[in-house]
This record gives sequence, C-alpha cells and structure tokens, in this order.
Amino acid sequence: MASAGETMGQPIEAPPGMILAGGLSRRMGGGDKGLLPLGGRPLLAHVIARVAPQVPRLALNANGAAARFAGFGLPVRPDPLPGHPGPLAGVLAALDWAAETGAPWVLTVPADTPWLPGDLVPRLILASESADGLALAESDGRVHPVCGLWPVRLRDPLRAALADGTRRIGDWAQAQGAALARFPAGTPEPFANINTPADLAAAEAWT
Repeated sequence: MASAGETMGQPIEAPPGMILAGGLSRRMGGGDKGLLPLGGRPLLAHVIARVAPQVPRLALNANGAAARFAGFGLPVRPDPLPGHPGPLAGVLAALDWAAETGAPWVLTVPADTPWLPGDLVPRLILASESADGLALAESDGRVHPVCGLWPVRLRDPLRAALADGTRRIGDWAQAQGAALARFPAGTPEPFANINTPADLAAAEAWT
C-alpha cells in the first residue's frame, strides 16, 4: 500500500503497523491467544489478513521466544521495558520500531480482534489531522485505544510515563490530545476482542 489518501494534493504515506500480542491472556487461561484456532486458522492470521493490505509493513509485539511466531513471517519485537506490562509497553515497542524505520507514525492493533475494519488506516489518518498525528478508534460510543495511530514524537514522553508508573492506555492517549476516528457498529462488532474461551466459541459463528 503506497499511500492512504491525500492532504492539500500531497499523497499521505500509510504508517507501518504493529500487532500487539504481549499480554498474558489471563482470562483465556494463559498462553498466546493469537495462536488459538478460529475458523481453522490462528486468530493472529485473521488480524494479519485485515491489517496487512492497509500498511506498507507489519511487525508483531510479543515477549518470550520469537520462534513460535516464525510461521507468520513478521519481525517480532519484545516490550522495550521489561516489568512494565500492558498495551502501553507494546505501543512503545511500536514507536521504537517505527523510529528505526524512519516512519513518522505507526498503527497499533491488538492480536485478538479478527474483524477489524478494512478502512481502519484511512479513517484514523483523517481523524489524526486535528491532533498532530494521534488518533484512536471509536465505535458505538466506546473508544478502542489499542487500535490507534501514534506519532513517533510521543516515543520519549511515553517511555518517561511508563517509568513513572503510567498503565492506562486510554487515559494517557487522551491526555496527549488524541482525536477519535468514529466507525459504524456492525455484526460482528469490528473491534470486538476475543478474551475468553466463551468469546472464542461464539466467534466461530462469524468465521
């Protein structure tokens, strides 16, 4: 994907994307949620299929042995600050990776959202124009802060916030002036997470 739209006649380069899979999956009983089967494929494969066409390159944030994800063909980046769990640590991993590639911003999505919108990136980009590059997804009145577009300028402030004990991704993003990209609700809900065995069983009806 070369671009995601235009501003003042100039093409906008789509951001790289990182799938966040560094959580402990406690409600699922532990392990890697992204490797659980859904419709005959790993849950992570569904997320990749939704996101990969929208970004020029894609990576995975995960901790532990990277070899278990080798079949997906993605670079794997661990949390850069061990001992700071939660999605904000994954966002920092994404920002560090984006900075290394020279990208000015990066898309993040969770590894357990198999029905992400096909227009996620262009809608986030449009919303970010009013917030200096920072935008989060919203649908049906609910903000989904892990589905966001993050400018690399936030890399150092986020590292400092994590060191100070900040954990709540939505609160921190809103404090940085995040804009909201509003998406229509659907069936299934495009930002629905697979958090529990019951969620996974119910999701089979939509695959």
